[in-house]
Amino acid sequence: MNSSTPRDALSLSPNAITVLEKRYLIKDDAGKPVETPEDLFWRVARTIAEADRRYGVAVTAVEETAGAFYGLMANRQFVPNSPTLMNAGRPLGQLSACFVLPVDDALSNGKSGIYDTLRAMALVHQSGGGTGFSFSRLRPKNDIVRSTMGVASGPVSFMSLFDASTDVVKQGGTRRGANMGILRVDHPDIMEFVTCKDDTSKITNFNISVAVTDAFMAAVEADAMYDLHHPKTGKVVGQLQAREVWSKIIHGAWKTGEPGVFFVDKANYYNPVPHLGSYEATNPCGEQPLLPYDVCNLGSINLGAFVRDGQLDWDGLRRAVHLSTHFLENVIDANQYPLSEITELAQRIRRIGLGVMGLADVFVKLGIPYDSEEGVALGRRIQQFVDEEAKVESERLARERGVFAEWERSIWGPDQTAARGPKGERIRPMRRLPTATSPQWRRPGRSPSSPAAARASSRSSPSPSCGTRPAC
Repeated sequence: MNSSTPRDALSLSPNAITVLEKRYLIKDDAGKPVETPEDLFWRVARTIAEADRRYGVAVTAVEETAGAFYGLMANRQFVPNSPTLMNAGRPLGQLSACFVLPVDDALSNGKSGIYDTLRAMALVHQSGGGTGFSFSRLRPKNDIVRSTMGVASGPVSFMSLFDASTDVVKQGGTRRGANMGILRVDHPDIMEFVTCKDDTSKITNFNISVAVTDAFMAAVEADAMYDLHHPKTGKVVGQLQAREVWSKIIHGAWKTGEPGVFFVDKANYYNPVPHLGSYEATNPCGEQPLLPYDVCNLGSINLGAFVRDGQLDWDGLRRAVHLSTHFLENVIDANQYPLSEITELAQRIRRIGLGVMGLADVFVKLGIPYDSEEGVALGRRIQQFVDEEAKVESERLARERGVFAEWERSIWGPDQTAARGPKGERIRPMRRLPTATSPQWRRPGRSPSSPAAARASSRSSPSPSCGTRPAC
């Protein structure tokens, strides 16, 4: 870095510096950091801004954008996911944290059998990513395997296999791997799955969640039995009392924090590209449903950084949302994905996940009780603002770069081709290009002559601590 490079002064706590030195700064062969935190942020900012060059942006404008990205991170207004900080501008070049891989009911089928996916998982973990899996396609325990006349060992046994492999492959060489394991509530082995982490020394590299269906929740409400289905044939092979299963899930969540729940039918209703497949699983922290071979690069806006003089700086927050959306969009082009299937899907749907953190800091600085009606209203208003402004920036990028490849058949597409709900209803309104900037989070009506144009298929996403909801 030459002396003319602008350097915003960083104010980092001793804990922050320790984490950066242990996890993120480039080190020499002796393990000693050879870059400063400022160098790290410039390395990331320049690498991500360079993706603008693909769209004909001038070198001087790229450098200006790099400076804006640097300021965003240096001022702690936005933080991208760890692989971006670790790998941007380095040979590995894998910048995303979240992946979902399919697990088919075969030891190997050359692509997505159990051991094929085990290999793919290791490659993703090696590159710094985390993985989510649905084990719902696997036949239940003690089911007859006709090719050998033996019996199947069931989904939980194979989770243990994936768990053992994760133990020996560190993410990006710096941290242990992370997984999400999901099983449908109507799988015959659901009760074994719900209790598989009662022993907290087992399956330690997995979070687990139950994919609960609308039919199951209706049975819980009615205090009724519900059907279990064989994953290969779809036939009903048993029944369970819904409230007993639900109570078992709740007890596990109280006892060990697991399992969580993934409302799979609701998530699929809002799947932006249903013609490409259905959601079966989420990323390891559960905030982002993903298709098989899907990927999402994440980043979080630090809301606490936007309280000034006893007020929330809405204009500053808007600028940060726009810059963060631009940043995450560029990550897709700068990324070097670990599998060709992931690369292909990432370029077709261009999924990003923009989340928030620091909401509690906002409430403290504004003197608003966290659980008050005022707090709830402000939290809702902030999330609406972030969600809308991320879409506005996505539309701006679409006008410059073109819409994502699957836009016409997505839930955001035009009326003639858009994906629709089961009753033929539009799931999301067609988005149009912005016409002007307006105060706070309200936007004026958009020009009826402008075609809808979204650059990314998903934009806002809750931070890992916020739970699971459908992608936008």
